[in-house]
Amino acid sequence: MDGTPTVNDVMTRTVVALRTGAVFKDIVRTLRDWHVSALPVLDGEGRVVGVVSEADLLPKEEYPEGDVGHGAQVRHLADVRKAEAVTAAALMTAPAVTVAPEATLAHAARLMARSGVKRLPVVDRAGALEGIVSRSDLLKVFLREDEDIAEEVRREVVVRLFGTCLSPVGVEVRDGVVTLTGRLDDPTLVPLATLLARAVPGVVDVRCALAGHRPHARRTAVAGGGGER
Repeated sequence: MDGTPTVNDVMTRTVVALRTGAVFKDIVRTLRDWHVSALPVLDGEGRVVGVVSEADLLPKEEYPEGDVGHGAQVRHLADVRKAEAVTAAALMTAPAVTVAPEATLAHAARLMARSGVKRLPVVDRAGALEGIVSRSDLLKVFLREDEDIAEEVRREVVVRLFGTCLSPVGVEVRDGVVTLTGRLDDPTLVPLATLLARAVPGVVDVRCALAGHRPHARRTAVAGGGGER
């Protein structure tokens, strides 16, 4: 996996979706049969228009009579409406939070965190469904083999920064943790090497044992000083 991994690299391509007219029991049955907690909802042209999750269905159980009693807060009104709904169009949360296939995994993770969702429909520029990316999909990059990570660090970080001739930087990777060792002529490159290594896909952490050569102390002869300083 060279370069920055994208949603397209890790997403699930076999996806079950609902049409807007899907009825309540069919939705519950589909969630159960596919062992998922949410499903994208498509319009007549196959574009993602919303998502139905277990949370959207629970008001049917919470408010079986569609009444929250006296003093109900405004935030409960949407739940009451969903308790009375019977189709995906009325139950779904819309608009759906979606992500493009070329988006980075970091971007997808931020979208999930900000939206409080566990998975995102992946759509093309026209809004058509291409796949689903989940939290577990985003973590797949950390299953990358240590040697693959080490090879990419050597190629994309060490060689680019220091060249190919007897590079002074050693690279070791264990359980995704990169250790950089060696001594550099230019100590200003140490933080840059660490930053670039951390950006390699699959890297869990970077331990930098790089050091820069210290310049020799200058000695200046001083007349009548009885020696050197």
